[in-house]
Amino acid sequence: MSNILVYSLEGKIYINLTNRCTNECIFCLRQDKDDVCGQELWLENEDFSAEDVIEQLKPFISKHFKHDAILSDCQETLTIKPQEGKNEVIFCGYGEPMLKFDILKHVAMYVKENYPGTKIRVNTNGHANFVYKKNVVPELVGLVDEFSVSLNGATSQEYDELSQPKFEQAYVEVKKFIQASSEAGIKTVASIVDGYKGRRLDVEKCREIANGLGAELRVREWIQNGYS
Repeated sequence: MSNILVYSLEGKIYINLTNRCTNECIFCLRQDKDDVCGQELWLENEDFSAEDVIEQLKPFISKHFKHDAILSDCQETLTIKPQEGKNEVIFCGYGEPMLKFDILKHVAMYVKENYPGTKIRVNTNGHANFVYKKNVVPELVGLVDEFSVSLNGATSQEYDELSQPKFEQAYVEVKKFIQASSEAGIKTVASIVDGYKGRRLDVEKCREIANGLGAELRVREWIQNGYS
């Protein structure tokens, strides 16, 4: 089986960059299955380049991107251009995409240069600045339109119980990342997974935390078997 670096779900294009993650979230889909809608997302190896990702991405763009046909008055020919605001690429797979920061940045740059108007979203656990020991957010301004950051709790204790981070003070780092992203002018959405095995979070407290950091809050209801 070759690496599936790009897949589609509900008409959107997703990019799957790594198996690695700095969390072991107890509700994560990968704890229970190896696929999303029959697409095997566990990578056989991680020895690939941005160019490899782009080559897998191109046919998905041809298939899934919406286009407008435009008649040129002077040439009387039709040209096809992507519909601005209608197309989206999301970095989200079985691992933490920001752990492949250079590849993510390169691919995002390719999309923006070749398909202007495409929205790029990164679903992240917000640990990148801790991992790289610097604020990497400014390097993605103009490339990433939205960060969806897993807040996953109203307190550090709750976050640790649900997300099982591999380093201490991870919750603090998540909040720092949310604030850094918001301050950089990138749309930032803090997300929580509510209802895991009947466990309910303090949604309003999470909303207050997210708003205080300059972000919106998205509540994701836990789905036991994820996408089938």
